[in-house]
Amino acid sequence: MADTAHADVKKLSFERAIEELELIVKRLEDGKVPLEESVAIYERGESLKRRCEELLRQAEVRVDKIAIDASGQPTGTEPLDVQ
Repeated sequence: MADTAHADVKKLSFERAIEELELIVKRLEDGKVPLEESVAIYERGESLKRRCEELLRQAEVRVDKIAIDASGQPTGTEPLDVQ
């Protein structure tokens, strides 16, 4: 079951993953979730967090920064310097 849930998370868009993560945080903060369920949704939350981080890293790689010449005019784009 955990492998299926993990595979499910890998298919989520950033927006859907962050939305679900926010719902999990709210439920945990309310403190009305039984312990076993709290642990299970916390683990899902960790998977969702990793998915969001992965998608953000992928987006950063694709972003170009605008190159500007000495007079301040745009000259094109170059890869973002990600370190």
